[in-house]
Amino acid sequence: MSHTFHLVSWLILRRADGRVLLGRRANVSYGAGLWGLPGGHTLDHETLSQAAAREALEEVGVTVQPDHLRPLGMVRYVDGEVRGADFFFLAGEWTGEAYPASECSEVGWFDPSHLPPDALPWLADTLAQQLSGGQAWLHESLDGG
Repeated sequence: MSHTFHLVSWLILRRADGRVLLGRRANVSYGAGLWGLPGGHTLDHETLSQAAAREALEEVGVTVQPDHLRPLGMVRYVDGEVRGADFFFLAGEWTGEAYPASECSEVGWFDPSHLPPDALPWLADTLAQQLSGGQAWLHESLDGG
C-alpha cells in the first residue's frame, strides 16, 4: 500500500513576553477556521528552516532569516493514509508587523499555556513540549497530529 509522506515546517514566533503568534487558518485543506502556527509543506528545493521562513512570510507577513532559526524538535505523525514529520523552529527576532497575509483570516499573540479553544487540537501539547527545552526530537503521534 502506498502512503503520502509530508515534511512540514512550523515556526514558533515568540515575543519577549513569551506570547506566540498564531494565525486563524483560512482557505486551506487542513485546519480551516482554527488557530495555528505559520507553517506548511517543505518544497523539494528548500531546507526545513527555509520552508519555515517562507511560510511565515506567506502566511503572516513577517521576515525571518532561516539561519537564525533555532530547531526545537519534530513530531512524526500518521493520519489515515498520510504519514509525515512536523519540524518546529523558534524565532525570537523578525522583521515586519504580523498581519493575515494568505491562508489566514486573522493573527494574534497568545500565551502558549492559554490558547484559544478553537486552536488546532494538537497545538497546546506540542507547544508545551517544544518550548520546554527538553528533548523533543523523539515524540511521535499516531493519531492524526
